[in-house]
Amino acid sequence: MDRLSLIGVVLALAALVGGSVLKGAGLSGLWSPAAFVIVIVGTVAAILVQTPMATFRRAVRILRWVFRPPVRDPQAQIARILEWSHTARRQGLLGLESELPNVADEFLRKGLQMVVDGSEPEQIRHALEIELASQQQRDLAAARVFEGMGVYAPTLGIIGAVLGLMAVMKNLADPSKLGHGIAAAFTATIYGIGAANLALLPMSSKLKGVVAAQVHEREMLIEGLIAIAQGENPRIIEARLSGYVA
Repeated sequence: MDRLSLIGVVLALAALVGGSVLKGAGLSGLWSPAAFVIVIVGTVAAILVQTPMATFRRAVRILRWVFRPPVRDPQAQIARILEWSHTARRQGLLGLESELPNVADEFLRKGLQMVVDGSEPEQIRHALEIELASQQQRDLAAARVFEGMGVYAPTLGIIGAVLGLMAVMKNLADPSKLGHGIAAAFTATIYGIGAANLALLPMSSKLKGVVAAQVHEREMLIEGLIAIAQGENPRIIEARLSGYVA
C-alpha cells in the first residue's frame, strides 16, 4: 500500500469538505446531482470517445497502481542476476534452463530463455528493448487516460455552471431563488476543477512515475542478461548493475 497516496486522498477530501464548512457553504453546498451528471458522467463520456477500448481497459487495470504499485526490489533482482551469472560460469548457459520455471515475470523469463538458447547478445538486446518499448507505450497511453479526463473535467464544470446560471436567469422574477440557484450553478465548477486537480491529474502523474520506474528496472535486467550471455565476471556485472540502484 502506498501510504502517501492514501494520505493525499484523505487530505484532499478534508481540504474540500473543511473548506466548504469553514466558508459557510456547508456539506449540502457540495452536493448537486445535476453537477455530478454534467461533470463526472460527461468526463467519462468524453474520454470514451477519445480512447480506444484496449487502452481504456488497460487504464482501468493499472488504476490500482496509484495505491498498490507493483512491488520493486532492485537489490533482489541484482542478487538473482549474480546467482545466474555464477551458475552460467560453472555449468554453462544451459545450466540456467532449470531456473526458467521459477521466473514469474514474463519479460525476464523471455530474456533468460534467449540466454539459455545461446542467442547473440545484440539479438537479446534488440528483442527485449522492442518488447520494453511496446509495453511502455501501452502503459503511458493508459496513464494519459486520466490526464485527458483531468483536461475535460474543468471545461465540463464551466458548462455545468453556465447551464445552472441559465436556469437562474429564468427565475429572476423570484429573488428568493437567486442565491440558492447561483450557489448550485457553481457547484459544477467545483466538481470539475476539484476532480481534475485533486484526483485525475495527480493520478496520471503517479502512474507515469510507476511506469518510468518499471522501465528503469527492466533496462537493468536487460544489461544483466546480456552480461551473462557475454560471460562477464560477476563482480563486473554487480558493479554495472549497482549504478541503476544508485
